[in-house]
Amino acid sequence: MKKLLITDTTLRDAHQSLIATRMRTEHMLPICEKIDKIGYHSLEMWGGATFDSMMRFLDEDPWERVELLKSAMPKTPFQMLLRGSNVVGYKQYPDDVLEAFVEEAVKVGIDIFRIFDALNDVRNMKAAMKFVNREGGHTQASISYTTSPVHTIEKFVETAKELAALDADSICIKDMAGLITPKAAADLVTRLKEEVSIPIQLHSHYTSGMASMAYLKAAEVGVDVVDCAISSLSGATSQPATESIVESLKGSSRDTKLNVNLLADIASYFRDIRRKYAQFEGSLQGVNPQVLVFQIPGGMLSNLDNQLREQGALDRYDEVLEEVPRVRADLGYPPLVTPSSQIVGTQATLNVVTGERYKMVPHEVKQYVRGYYGRPPAPIDPEIKKLIIGDEEPLDDRPASLLKPELPKAKEALKDIPHERRDLISYALFPQYALDFLKRKAARTTMGEITEEHEIALIAAVLHSSRQAGAGVVSTHGLGGAWSQGAREGLHDGRVVTLTGQWERASSRWSSVGRKRLMKSRQQGGP
Repeated sequence: MKKLLITDTTLRDAHQSLIATRMRTEHMLPICEKIDKIGYHSLEMWGGATFDSMMRFLDEDPWERVELLKSAMPKTPFQMLLRGSNVVGYKQYPDDVLEAFVEEAVKVGIDIFRIFDALNDVRNMKAAMKFVNREGGHTQASISYTTSPVHTIEKFVETAKELAALDADSICIKDMAGLITPKAAADLVTRLKEEVSIPIQLHSHYTSGMASMAYLKAAEVGVDVVDCAISSLSGATSQPATESIVESLKGSSRDTKLNVNLLADIASYFRDIRRKYAQFEGSLQGVNPQVLVFQIPGGMLSNLDNQLREQGALDRYDEVLEEVPRVRADLGYPPLVTPSSQIVGTQATLNVVTGERYKMVPHEVKQYVRGYYGRPPAPIDPEIKKLIIGDEEPLDDRPASLLKPELPKAKEALKDIPHERRDLISYALFPQYALDFLKRKAARTTMGEITEEHEIALIAAVLHSSRQAGAGVVSTHGLGGAWSQGAREGLHDGRVVTLTGQWERASSRWSSVGRKRLMKSRQQGGP
């Protein structure tokens, strides 16, 4: 077998899982040169909760982050998590927003789009897949892994075949709760390798303590790529440690060939950085057996804890944990991933706190039952359905197809604020956060102040100049040169580099699947 490839999640899922998505770009840039030397299959560094968190909590432009990191790491393919028609938000968005988002994401430097739907409703993934394929990105279609009476290996294989038929470049088994056992991982990967001809990637979390074992068993039967995080940001609700997987496979036919000494340097750097975010650390510090008993993701456990604490009902935590599987069964066994995890968790909490099941039903739960999030994996309990929406008939269409375009409204809302096209997308996705952020950004620019984005770019330029000149003081002239040629070159003209990283060099299907469209596009003058 060929070597096992590794996607690094340190700059997205790892810190989203462990420190509430609070890592700032300025703490990523200094280590980028070393990360770029590793030879990762890809670097997952965007999407998920990063987009709104950057504007809301960090006062940073999410688009700017991709450009700055791409300037600092030109060799490593960048990957993002795209929630299908939910884009990077928590509800369905119209196709004009999704299409524009994909176009701009490719321009700033995203190469691989991991696309998933919380309900595994392929209808909610089709448009995203079409747009990514058209723009020359790599379309990684995902199966949200979970366990229930209706979630079987055969069902997952059936979904994978449907996604492959829609021109997916690869398939990801997305195990967001860390539920996949070593045997299940081996069995599912084996069947997928038999039924689809595109690469298979495995993503899991360490919450249950089984992820590393699942990775090794999957590696034995031919999984192509696994998701890991650098050791200092691994474990608990994050991914398995990269170094552990690398060492475990050393000398075998799946030897990753990654440099452990260089990984150790990166781990040391992030160990120090993590201390700066101690206030955001989650309560789960190790393996949590409740994940296996109640099948609840670690992040959802934290949310339940916070909800009950706010309502002064923390003593009823165990009752809520027992109620979650019942609500999930009532609602057709949705995988517990954003946004279905919030929907199920909130309803379970209300059922316990009010003392009567479904006495109080939030709007989001009603919309879920009406079909506005997609088609549930199994039929919703008829009695529960009647209790929640009466005699209404649920939607039978793809939810996003019923939505009116949002970008014209965004353009009107931002008409008095300097903006680019991508700012319209930010507003359409998160109007409440984007408007405040863009006003602050415009105010800083008007007053002649250096914006935080420019300050971060200057840091990148200093690092770039330091690498070029070696040790010593960087002159102002050198800094200006680095600014124009390094960190900020061609900022508004799309991509500034041609990737020559591990993906392109690899002597495997990864070198020709997905990337060939992108490289062809670039050769023809595309983005």
